[in-house]
Amino acid sequence: MIRPVPETASIATPTNDGRLNAPSAERNRQPLCDLLAKVAPQTGSALEIASGTGQHVIAFAACLPDLTWQPTEPDPTRRASIDSYVTEAGLPNLLPARDLDAAAPGWGAAHQGQSLIVLINLLHLISTAEAQVLIDEAALALAPNGRFVVYGPFMRAGELTSEGDERFHASLRTTDPDIGYKDDFDVLDWAQAAGLTPLEIIEMPANNLAIVLQKPAI
Repeated sequence: MIRPVPETASIATPTNDGRLNAPSAERNRQPLCDLLAKVAPQTGSALEIASGTGQHVIAFAACLPDLTWQPTEPDPTRRASIDSYVTEAGLPNLLPARDLDAAAPGWGAAHQGQSLIVLINLLHLISTAEAQVLIDEAALALAPNGRFVVYGPFMRAGELTSEGDERFHASLRTTDPDIGYKDDFDVLDWAQAAGLTPLEIIEMPANNLAIVLQKPAI
């Protein structure tokens, strides 16, 4: 189950119109758009897991207009925020939010045929077992040649590589000892076990990584 987001992980301020605004989402929106413009398929269906406030998905839909974007989020308050952003954006390739707990088994079969799945800043907020379930289900949901883009902070070969990462990881573990940074090598192992092929690992701002995976053609 995707847990409530720890206060140390995400600060989202409500606005008068029901939307939430997260400064971190504003900061990384353009780097993520630039990333997806390089690695995403040109057309098809795109599923964003744990869309949060909705600030990212409206930007993605604007910069990749030939993909049809489906935001998802298990938190009803955040789904309301997403839908407010979606309504304001008025983009024809952007759908209302759906309830989806991607850390729970079974959702992949209900969302098959995805050309692209995007996961931003979630793996460090769930347990290792839940992360493995999420990757397994994403592999099932992808169409052949579909891509899975995983973004966030990671350990690198078992090491935390900055003082900020050390502090953040420790604060997460204090909140819940089952969560915290995942190792990049472990994530690649889990993805390959699920039948996905690693394509690229891309260094991103603020010491984050983007891991790009692909489901092989049949």
